[in-house]
Amino acid sequence: MTASSQLRRILHLIPELGDGEPHSLAEIARRIGVDRDVLLRDIRDISERFDTPGGFIEGLTIYLEADTVEVITNHFLRPMRLTRPELLALELGLAMLQAERPPEERPGIERARKRLEQVLAGTPDHESDYRFASAGQTGDPEHFRRLQQASRARRRVRLTYRKSGADEASSRMLCPYGIVFASGMGYIVADCGGEGLRFFRLDRVEGVEVLDERYERPKDFSLEAVLREGRVFQADEAGTLRVRYSPSVARWIAEREGKTLEADGSLTMEHSLADVDWAVRHVLQYGPDVEVLEPAAVREEIVRRLRLLHESP
Repeated sequence: MTASSQLRRILHLIPELGDGEPHSLAEIARRIGVDRDVLLRDIRDISERFDTPGGFIEGLTIYLEADTVEVITNHFLRPMRLTRPELLALELGLAMLQAERPPEERPGIERARKRLEQVLAGTPDHESDYRFASAGQTGDPEHFRRLQQASRARRRVRLTYRKSGADEASSRMLCPYGIVFASGMGYIVADCGGEGLRFFRLDRVEGVEVLDERYERPKDFSLEAVLREGRVFQADEAGTLRVRYSPSVARWIAEREGKTLEADGSLTMEHSLADVDWAVRHVLQYGPDVEVLEPAAVREEIVRRLRLLHESP
């Protein structure tokens, strides 16, 4: 099973299920042209991958019974004539998939992205002023693959990791619970024993050794809850990022966050801040449509990086 073939199945599967009604697993499998086990695996993968990028897409709920499946979602309810923003979202999903899949599967995904680019080139520019977004950073693909395997097999790993600002990497033992993507960055969520649950940026991982020792993940653990609670960006001394979104982007952000717009159509929000790098990436993705109100350190770092870009040849 390749990533591109699974993507094709899922693109057919979700519209089949997205009407909020119970469907026979046997009938859906027949329509998609796969057996029951493949169908159940695709449904499982949808539930596992629908947590990224955090906060960018409204969730869906899957009710799976012995013989039926039901999907509750606000998407895919109209005829499937994709708008430009939806095509861009699909291109972003392909970019994220390409980043995490092994090298032999990437050419097929790249071909799909090229076809999407051709479709996007033929859409009217006046429909939207959306920009392409970059996929979450995963660091070394081999490290990513080993961490995924260890998480699925419930095996402990020895991680070589370089903290922000550190001159040298250090080694630590951990139990990888899963991988999440939040605001353009990939993280491994892991139990570090006495330190409890910790988050490690994938682009800072310098080595992964999968050990024979197994572990048990708590039954009540949920990656979705980790993202929903914003725990990726929480720290012992977390600060607050306060920003104002202009009316041109505020409506979309208010809808996904359940917030109320100001009288002028803008939106002011506060985000937990434990990583200045994340704050800079978050702000720059909106360009002139977002203003940093506080802290001053984030404003200064954005100005510094923009000056470097301007000065570079």
